[in-house]
Amino acid sequence: MNRRQFIATTAAIAAASSSLANARARNPFCVFTKPFQSLTYDELADLIAELGFDGIEGTIRPGGHITPEQVPDELPKMVEALRKRKLELTIMASGINNADDKLNVQQLRVAAKLGVKRYRMGYYKYDLKRPVVKQLDEFRPILKNLVALNKELGIQAVYQNHSGSNYVGAPLWDLHELFKPHDPAHVSVGFDMSHAKAEGTRAWPLHANLLRPRIGALYVKSFKWVDSKRENCSLAEGIVDKKYPRQLIASGFTGPINLHEEYLNHRDPKMIPQHVDAIRKDIVTLKSWLGWS
Repeated sequence: MNRRQFIATTAAIAAASSSLANARARNPFCVFTKPFQSLTYDELADLIAELGFDGIEGTIRPGGHITPEQVPDELPKMVEALRKRKLELTIMASGINNADDKLNVQQLRVAAKLGVKRYRMGYYKYDLKRPVVKQLDEFRPILKNLVALNKELGIQAVYQNHSGSNYVGAPLWDLHELFKPHDPAHVSVGFDMSHAKAEGTRAWPLHANLLRPRIGALYVKSFKWVDSKRENCSLAEGIVDKKYPRQLIASGFTGPINLHEEYLNHRDPKMIPQHVDAIRKDIVTLKSWLGWS
């Protein structure tokens, strides 16, 4: 091997090693599986592996792939099916928002024992006939008890901001106020780009900045305004800021990137092929935003 060949070979090896290191360091990449609840766990795991994700946000909640009552028997089966394909239940989408319900506690204990690291909380809602600040004060002890349980179990709650007139988290500043006494390792924000854009059309970067230390997962989906109404759509067609995911990662964010496809009817099992096609297209768009090959 001459000097020129040696240099070229060394450069190629270095580039390959760097690429592998970057791949290993990449944020966990998961997808919300609400459209696939009719599949068996093995069918679901095969599909997710084929699509190239690292895991799922699975629906473990009333009306979900697994209901709360089924968790002790069924959650281990789902987790095992995923692990056989080297996948994980990245986020458990639950209806849990307090530690006072025995069924809630049971679900979290089972999930933690199985190695699940995160669960999406159920929402808190305001009564608009009452003062908002007083209601925030009422939520604080409920959240404090839940955080204590999370700490004991070593699991992180993820609260997704959601647009709407009565959702806690819609204005985003309220999540900062509720969560600031607590370690983000125990309760965090699932920052939803679409809902943040809808509620803070121009001010959403301020909200993202405020919540940045508490963002535990990034929820990626998009929408467009149609007759002044929010209409979900593909990432390529929507109006969310395509630069934000890469900016968030550059800030040191290491949590999951969670893709949501919610612009097709998820209730019809016959539409699974259409959902798969839509997700494939969104993957291409999202990877271009992230600079992932």
